[in-house]
Amino acid sequence: MKMNNKEKISVFLPCRKGSQRILNKNTRTFGNFDFGLLQIKLHQLLNAQSVDTIYLSSNDEVVLDFAKSLKNKKIFIHKRSEYLSSNEIILDELINHAYELIQEGEILWTHTTSPFFTAKDYDEAIAAYFANKDKGCDSLMSVTALHGFFWNKHNPINYDRSIKKWPSTQDTEIIYEINSAIFIANAEIYKNKNDRIGDRPYFYEIDKIKGMDIDYKEDFTMAEYMLLSNKNLIGGGAFN
Repeated sequence: MKMNNKEKISVFLPCRKGSQRILNKNTRTFGNFDFGLLQIKLHQLLNAQSVDTIYLSSNDEVVLDFAKSLKNKKIFIHKRSEYLSSNEIILDELINHAYELIQEGEILWTHTTSPFFTAKDYDEAIAAYFANKDKGCDSLMSVTALHGFFWNKHNPINYDRSIKKWPSTQDTEIIYEINSAIFIANAEIYKNKNDRIGDRPYFYEIDKIKGMDIDYKEDFTMAEYMLLSNKNLIGGGAFN
């Protein structure tokens, strides 16, 4: 897939130290990878043809040292302040931090915790972003479409029991889960709205595997087992 200059994009990759649910989540051994999720994600981003620069923001010396060891000019390494890495900050402050690093062009926000979103997936999502931006969308976010029975504390939210108590799941209204694998928006949205999506985001649908977000210990264990069962899940090419 050949990319033109219009489709080049900057990546914001936050990797703070001190995960409360999974110790050293970004860099602990994952499958056969000594530097785990970080190692996989940097390889995927470096092999995405549409990615111009990767802005890695971290307060973790292990993360920073590993990124430096790759000696790749596409990686811009930023040592983040302890305050911006603390549990006290709100997402708005991190969004502002991303804008401070990338003040023009298109910003792709992603995480190490989506190991099955590959280089090819990034290129395809970026192409979809530009195609739909031409049609009136101002941003993109990855979602997983869910069919099923979803309730709040009192009532169903995606079907009407007065019509049919238990409809077929395919007849229920689709619920879109934001899986956080990828967000894309122009830096102006970060500046003017202090957000990583705009008012008219394009819903980029991906399946549950590509959209898997490692947040809890059981997620880590399950994803590691999946990787050991099928190494193609993280994409091709030789990994560092």
